[in-house]
Amino acid sequence: MTAGKVIAITGASRGIGSGLVAELATRGHTIGCLSRKGVGPEDRDIEGDLLNFACDMEDEGQIVAAFQGLSEQAGRIDVLINNAGLHLEGVSAELAKADFEKILATNITGPFLACREVRPHMVANGGGLIINIGSFFERLGAKRNLAYSCSKAAIGALTRTLAVEWAHEKIRLINLAPGFVKTDLNAEYMTHESFRNFIQRRIPTGDAAEVNEIARLTALLVAEDLPSLTGETIFIDGGQSINL
Repeated sequence: MTAGKVIAITGASRGIGSGLVAELATRGHTIGCLSRKGVGPEDRDIEGDLLNFACDMEDEGQIVAAFQGLSEQAGRIDVLINNAGLHLEGVSAELAKADFEKILATNITGPFLACREVRPHMVANGGGLIINIGSFFERLGAKRNLAYSCSKAAIGALTRTLAVEWAHEKIRLINLAPGFVKTDLNAEYMTHESFRNFIQRRIPTGDAAEVNEIARLTALLVAEDLPSLTGETIFIDGGQSINL
């Protein structure tokens, strides 16, 4: 095992998740890669100390088993990054109950369970850090994104509540809320002229974020011991959500 921290990352297979794995593994941390398939990052080759676990965020049993397995193999868990998420767009008046509940199950119930399961391991270590990957949609009225926006607003509330409850155990929580981020999953859509025009009009910095921006900010939060930084939401959206 490396001399770095042991970090559990959910949704580690692609997109922001695999970018987090790559950045943090490069910095010498041991990474527990939690994903539905349990095979680790699928969209890039990553060297480092990676431990792969099957973890469907809708399956409580898999969540429990993944954290227990990581703790047993790595010896401890220092950091949890709740990155796994599901996005479903549609007209709110036509949104099926099952679809709404599926988004909430993956985006807020799963992260809550992950926080609950990692807590005893962090208590045993004398503290730890939980970074929840939220979204700037938590403070927008984004059409056709009701379930997703509700789930990300709930992530902010989860972060604040647990930060207060667990502060005496030296467990800190941060809600990292990106705006639009370029990934392999949305690359084609982001090349459309209409979307490019929208980006240039709405984002003061003029472009969507790169995955490595999210990863490098996350790595900074992991590296620095900042006891007073807890319960906060950090937006990284190029100023879009404050642009009137």
